Amino acid sequence: MTQQEYIDLPPLLSAHGSVRLPGSKSISNRVLLLAALAQGTTVVRDLLHSDDTERMLEALHTLGVKVESLGDNAYRITGCGGDFPNKEAKLFLGNAGTAFRPLTAALALSGGNYELSGVARMHERPIGDLVDALRQLGAKIEYLGNEGFPPLRISPATVSGDTVQVRGDVSSQFLTGLLMALPLLHRTVRVEVVGELISKPYINITIQMMSHFGVGVVSGHDLTGFTVDSSYHYTAPSSGVMHVEGDASSASYFLAAGAIGGGPVRVGPVHPRSVQGDVKFADALERMGARVDRDDESYWIEARAPENGKLKAIDLDCNHIPDAAMTLAVAALFAEGTTTLRNIASWRVKETDRIAAMATELRKTGATVEEGADFIRITPPPSALTSTLHPSPFTLHGSVDTYDDHRMAMCFSLAAFGGAGIRINDPKCVAKTFPDYFTEFAKVTQPVPVIAIDGPSASGKGTVAQRVASALGWHYLDSGALYRLLGLAAQRRGVALDAEERLAELAGQVDIRFEGADIWLDGGKVGDELRTEEAGSAASKIAALPKVRAALLDKQRAFRCAPGLVADGRDMASVVFTDSVLKIFLTASAEARAERRYKQLKEKGMDANIAPLLQDIKARDERDTQRSVAPLQQAQGASLLDTTALNIEQAVQEVLDRYRAVS
Repeated sequence: MTQQEYIDLPPLLSAHGSVRLPGSKSISNRVLLLAALAQGTTVVRDLLHSDDTERMLEALHTLGVKVESLGDNAYRITGCGGDFPNKEAKLFLGNAGTAFRPLTAALALSGGNYELSGVARMHERPIGDLVDALRQLGAKIEYLGNEGFPPLRISPATVSGDTVQVRGDVSSQFLTGLLMALPLLHRTVRVEVVGELISKPYINITIQMMSHFGVGVVSGHDLTGFTVDSSYHYTAPSSGVMHVEGDASSASYFLAAGAIGGGPVRVGPVHPRSVQGDVKFADALERMGARVDRDDESYWIEARAPENGKLKAIDLDCNHIPDAAMTLAVAALFAEGTTTLRNIASWRVKETDRIAAMATELRKTGATVEEGADFIRITPPPSALTSTLHPSPFTLHGSVDTYDDHRMAMCFSLAAFGGAGIRINDPKCVAKTFPDYFTEFAKVTQPVPVIAIDGPSASGKGTVAQRVASALGWHYLDSGALYRLLGLAAQRRGVALDAEERLAELAGQVDIRFEGADIWLDGGKVGDELRTEEAGSAASKIAALPKVRAALLDKQRAFRCAPGLVADGRDMASVVFTDSVLKIFLTASAEARAERRYKQLKEKGMDANIAPLLQDIKARDERDTQRSVAPLQQAQGASLLDTTALNIEQAVQEVLDRYRAVS
């Protein structure tokens, strides 16, 4: 797997800040199609820029609709009055359900010959219920692959009938597509919903957007029947402008981050009583104990952690927040008790089978997960985080797979609050609705801080780093000791120091712990044997092996735990912890370092001589600066600290002062 195929999120300590949301996907694609079907010209502002909207814009252009980009996510759409100029076209719609389903209905009733296809996953997403409903009205639609699934061929319809039935218990997009297309018939049609209508809020979005373009839909309170009158036809809004509200589904990730990571995190522009159903995600967070504030006039919602820092489990019917409910599934990892999310059958026919995918990935954290046809139940792992102030890491076994599903990637970014970092595969899938998601997420989250200290041999960086960690109450990592420990483990197991593959395998197996001044290897304390010339020589040999360095990378990053880490070593600042809050290159003259080494050896009762020590230090400096792997050099962004004239206490204080200046 290449670097571009995953993203590593560091362990997160807290979250606070504000986020401007991208436009709503559900509103964006509805407005684009309605503007195209209307008479007149509509300027659509704050349109979501994503794969889904790109597919819709491409489709409208192919159908002959005049689409002009005005810049800054604004477009001018010249409507065709329901009569698409191009009567023959082949449309590729990717995995955009909000484009595929409504376009199928509109094209089936507009008169023309069309083929609609998408990516492999779209060809696995059912559309048979919509096709069956359209056929009741005289539509002519053929399946070009498996019965009930895209791709489709559409021919001009022979319209008949004034009543149509459509299933509502698979996807609300079937009813949405049907309702949006009915005004093209210029006759009164009643739609009867068979089965319980799921994802009801999305139907409310559809009805409201249709009303902006002059078409009223009559429905009962139970949303089991809908009537579209023949007197209605689509016209551009009188103002000529439609503003797309911020996406409430996308808001859920940041609100959850505020609830888990302390907060406050504010999102907008989205009205607290928006037509978007997922705006009620904030209510669900409140039930979990989060503190939520709203502002109707300024269009923002804000969330922060409970007073005691602990979320609590909930049992919730999620029919009203079908997409945002996925965020609750990951938030459940941080709640006390067992969370049950019900009435989520629509998850199974989304970009992936989201119930199965969510269950699989949650189990990687050690959570206990039960799944059913329309529910998921999550019990956090025993070591899961229950306090936003003192996190206890849960272990993620492997990286998170995203199944080409943008919401899987965005939801699981929250798992980085578990005390350990997280690797998310295929992060580019967020382009479907939120291309800049990880950039925006990083702006409002604060990683566990790292101070990286490097420098030449005998510069005192290990002692300084250890004492700085102790002063701050942070964890400590001696990366040089890792290589010595691996060399020692190899010698104990009879593994040759040039057996790169075997050493890399061993690096992932050994158990290494640092506790104050003590170092533990596989459950046993080790000491002076790590400071011998033999141990140093072994470390130098294996440290030059790329596969060994790669294998130790994850182990080194695992030391990054709240409240912070002080790490010393050659590539701590340049490779392992490139986002260190403070990077120090600690050095001293060769003579001063030789003198310090001499005193150390004497204190241990060992024979020593200044001259050979000085010669050895100079020789090692030469080797270290010339080595091909992780050469000794001051990392970019690191500040120089020359300790020639400083004692240990003064050097430690200088590092602490520099940290406080940047924190």
